[in-house]
Amino acid sequence: MDLMDIKTRDLVKKYNFKFSKSLGQNFLLDDKVLEDIVEGADVNNKDFIIEIGPGVGVLTAKLLQKAKKVTCIELDNDLIPILEQELGEHEKFQLIHNDALKVDFNAIIGDEESVKLVANLPYYVTTPIIIKLLKEGYNFKSLTIMIQKEVAERINAEPNSKEYGSLSVLVQYYCNTKIVRKVSPESFMPRPKVDSIVIRLDRLEGPRVKVKDEKLFFDIVRNGFNMRRKTLWNSAKQLGLSKEKLEEAFNDARIDPKRRAETLTLEEFAALSDSIYKLK
Repeated sequence: MDLMDIKTRDLVKKYNFKFSKSLGQNFLLDDKVLEDIVEGADVNNKDFIIEIGPGVGVLTAKLLQKAKKVTCIELDNDLIPILEQELGEHEKFQLIHNDALKVDFNAIIGDEESVKLVANLPYYVTTPIIIKLLKEGYNFKSLTIMIQKEVAERINAEPNSKEYGSLSVLVQYYCNTKIVRKVSPESFMPRPKVDSIVIRLDRLEGPRVKVKDEKLFFDIVRNGFNMRRKTLWNSAKQLGLSKEKLEEAFNDARIDPKRRAETLTLEEFAALSDSIYKLK
């Protein structure tokens, strides 16, 4: 099939495909949204694209027109023959039948230099996949992903907002974030019950803040937001330091222990983390 002719409804009908609720399948229908994803990802002929959850391949087809190569990772057994039939003969297309959460992306990337991830992610695996891709240090230039609106707003949130949380800190520690566009439920088949957002995460050359102990930094962030209605003092007590050492750490970092996690910038979390690290 010509890449320009691939349409979701036609392929679902052609192969009598049955959607899986357990896999969170919602396939895109809107051509304009597909084009905006490719444009938002800034795909060019030097880019090696990894797509997670290609569905019936409508976004894949548009990526193949622009990219150097597209490797798709698909879990659903029923979609593999459809993708092989429709796109398998394309010289730039590669298909991996696996769970993206279990994949070693370094083995896929190899020595490719300009690597971008593009995906319409199933909502139920959005956060685990983002955490895996960022914390395991793969060589991505950017991640352009369609995700649930609320999750995108959390990722893009600033301190002192109700959306700001540990996911905001995690993503912004590694990336610049940019909202590409909103997408309504009518753009999907079947329709989800929530709005979606396409967001682009551009990987920074190094973490936004330098810390002496990354694990400690994220422990402080996680404890703070797990107890977000309590003060930083209460959440920091989980680290096992004496009252005297905690007081010294807060004084050294120049942070009021009565503040809450949602008020701290990444730089302030880093300062507190480094102050606690010196006293452990």
